[in-house]
Amino acid sequence: MSKSAFDKIAAGMEAAIDYVDGDREGFVTHIPDEIDLKGIRTSLGLSQPKFAEAFGFTVGRIRDWEQKRFAIDAPSRVLLTVIKNEPAAVLRALGRERDYAVTLRPTDAATPRTRTGGRKARPVLSTKASHAGKGG
Repeated sequence: MSKSAFDKIAAGMEAAIDYVDGDREGFVTHIPDEIDLKGIRTSLGLSQPKFAEAFGFTVGRIRDWEQKRFAIDAPSRVLLTVIKNEPAAVLRALGRERDYAVTLRPTDAATPRTRTGGRKARPVLSTKASHAGKGG
């Protein structure tokens, strides 16, 4: 490894440590401008009422956002992005992991293959009661 490559890696490590320690100068947090809430909700297999219940929103707010009556505020866009990528983590953080089962199902054929050649899996939520009735 060249000295300049090592120096770049070392500088990156120092910047990461500074960030973790609270020094955010020069860092930018990217919050998506648009969120496909209906896409997130339906990919999890949830109705508007079930999505609202699972993640602490009101049904009216979900409807308003999906029908574009109100813009989704920045903190909600952040939360929805985390729900999209890590729904189980949000359920754990909210203390709802006992109420919902997160299962991974393969995505449709249009989804690109992963580096290992398999299809990406998408999380799907179900209530523990409905999940338990299916033998699991």
